[in-house]
Amino acid sequence: MEIKEYTQDRIPDVLEYERDLRREEDFWGWAIDDAYVAEVKASFRDQRFQNAVSYLAYLDGRVVGRIDASLITSRFCGQVRAYLDWLCVLKSCRHLGVAQALMAHLRTKLKETYHAQELVGLIAANPEAQRFYRSLENAQIRDEGIWIEL
Repeated sequence: MEIKEYTQDRIPDVLEYERDLRREEDFWGWAIDDAYVAEVKASFRDQRFQNAVSYLAYLDGRVVGRIDASLITSRFCGQVRAYLDWLCVLKSCRHLGVAQALMAHLRTKLKETYHAQELVGLIAANPEAQRFYRSLENAQIRDEGIWIEL
């Protein structure tokens, strides 16, 4: 397995991954259409995405998992935190250590490259995600999450 930064030139790899994801599990709720592709491409040129941190897991030359986070800066405490936005592995590649490798890579990069002190995230409700997040070392579940539409 190889983990690479998600850069603009890897968009075609990610689009194929997204299609594979939907072939294996069809409940994601958004289509991989021209509008989606345009938004993803635009995000690489948009300064609002400068704090986005994303990595891809490759097996045999294809993307089988991805992890996406965003740096959070606040003058509340003067520290850098990160928000874990997305972690997903193709169903056919789960239980091969892909999610663990992506998480370990992200944690290392956040600490060493961005000097972040903490990674926070919402835990998906499905049992597989619950087991994964509860198994992470040096992590604790606390507080509650809230989704507020704007």
